[in-house]
Formats: sequence, structure tokens, C-alpha cells
Amino acid sequence: MAATPSFRVEPAANAPTIGAPCVNHDQLDRRAEAAEAAVREAGALALDFYRGRGDLEIDNKGLQDFVSQADRDCESLIEAFLAREFPGDSLLGEEGGLRQNGPMLWVVDPIDGTSNFVRGIAHWCVSLGLVVDGRSLIGFVYEPVADEMFSAVAGRGAALNGAPIRVSGETDIRRARIGLGFSYRRPVAPHARDVETLLDAGCEYLRLGSGALGLAYTACGRLDGYWERHINLWDVAGGLVIVEEAGGRTNDFITADVVSTGNEILAATPALFDPLRNLVDRAGSAA
Repeated sequence: MAATPSFRVEPAANAPTIGAPCVNHDQLDRRAEAAEAAVREAGALALDFYRGRGDLEIDNKGLQDFVSQADRDCESLIEAFLAREFPGDSLLGEEGGLRQNGPMLWVVDPIDGTSNFVRGIAHWCVSLGLVVDGRSLIGFVYEPVADEMFSAVAGRGAALNGAPIRVSGETDIRRARIGLGFSYRRPVAPHARDVETLLDAGCEYLRLGSGALGLAYTACGRLDGYWERHINLWDVAGGLVIVEEAGGRTNDFITADVVSTGNEILAATPALFDPLRNLVDRAGSAA
């Protein structure tokens, strides 16, 4: 019987050593199956909390940055599930930080869009990604209210509830609509310049409050791109591979210090990536 085929996963430039030198298809398949089960279970728990959110105690982590028991319990559920299935893997969670074990790194955002969640706005999700050698190889972004599961495994394509998805294919920035993120961890003035630069170029934008869903919506063509000047790894680890497998382009997000510091994210349908990159650079140079 032939050996299980394997493929080399080359790290991005200056990527941290947080992955294994090679991953075979069986390893990915088993982890993808487990990841989907964990995300669905966490999504069901989150949905129960969402429906009873009037009883949730909400804490502040910072300006306009909220956390609740729903976030903590959903992350704990995913962590326990993955630790049971793959005890040698590492995990980075938004709420619990880094648990360093083996070379494969799971990255979880238990509820991305907590501000929407606690206000009863049905735009939030559970996000889970597997990072190996500086590259996201498995991604799940689950929107429980709509029961939409965005998923991808490197080399296998991207899907929404099992059906293949592709980026929009838009070619004209003047017809484009992108997701634009913002965090109060960053100064307000550059964000205002970003909005002005986009509108001056005829590019529409939406700020919906979930980076993970911004990437998922880019992957399925609801948005033509997503841009945020600073975002954390747990917000995008699931969505990066979904965009790439749907035919989109992303910047080299996973750099050496991304686990501790985050990075800028730019993702888009291919023909708009460079025009958006030019707008990003133009807005930045106006500072």
C-alpha cells in the first residue's frame, strides 16, 4: 500500500517556528473533522448564551472591548475538545493566551464580534484556525444565528455549508465594497484618513465589527475585500486560509511577532488587491 502523501508547508518570510516541517493529509483530515465538531458545539453553546444574553455579566477589557462568560466558556469547550483529541498540539486563545505544547498551533476566537453579541446584533461568529510553519492550513468560521459554516483546508478549496465558494472577481475599485475594521487600541485619526481615502477612490466600505466574518464574507463574494490596520491572530487565523482557498489574496500576516503583537490584515479578490494596497499606502503616507 502506498504511503500517505504529504506536502511541504513553507513558512512565510520571518515566520515564527510554530509549525511542523511537514504535515500529511491524514493529519489534516483528522484535525479538520475534529475542528468542525468543536466549532459547531461551541457555536451551539454561544447561541444559548446569545438568546439569554440579558442574564450575562459583561466585563470590559478596554475601551469598547467586551468579554463575557460566553466567551470564556466557549473557548474552554474548544480547548478541552482539542486537548482530548490532540494532546500534543498547542493552542492560542483570545481569552486564555498561549498554551505551548507541540508544533501545531490552534488559534481560537470563541466569539468574534462580542460587542455585537452582547447588544443582540446577529453578526458574530466562532473562529478556529490551525497554523503550521507560519501558515494557516485549516480554518472554520461559524455564524450560529444564520447557521453558516465557512471552512477550508489548504489545497482543498473553501466552502460555505459544504458548497464551494469563490471571491467576487470584481475588477473595478469604483464598484467595490470592502469591510473596514477598527480597534481603539489604535489612534482614531489614521482611521478617519483611511475612510476618506477609500471614499475619494469611489470604494464603499462597511464596518460590521467582526474581522473573522469580514474575511469569510470576502471569501464568498459578499465583500470584495477586508482591511484593518491592526488585528490579532485569533481574529484572522480561521479566515486566512478560507480567503486563499476561495481564490483571494492576503498579505503576509503571520510574521515573527504576530502572536504577541498582531498585524495589519489586507485580503481581497485578486484584481483589487494591488489597488487596495496602493490606497492603504497612500492613506498611511498622509499621516
